[in-house]
Amino acid sequence: MPTDDDATLVLLTVEEAARRLRIGRTTCYGLIRSGELESVPVGRLRRVPADAPAAYVTRLRTAQRAA
Repeated sequence: MPTDDDATLVLLTVEEAARRLRIGRTTCYGLIRSGELESVPVGRLRRVPADAPAAYVTRLRTAQRAA
């Protein structure tokens, strides 16, 4: 079974994305709801592309530098 740091994963569960970002599940859902963290529907499930957490952090860092 793949682990959270498995580089072959294409999509993460919301919980896996939250663990990668070291934030809570509810906070992660909030970021998804606001559009700050990319996600895609897969049937009735919600998945986060594996590169989306890193892209979110990059945007945060860019915004921090611009401030």
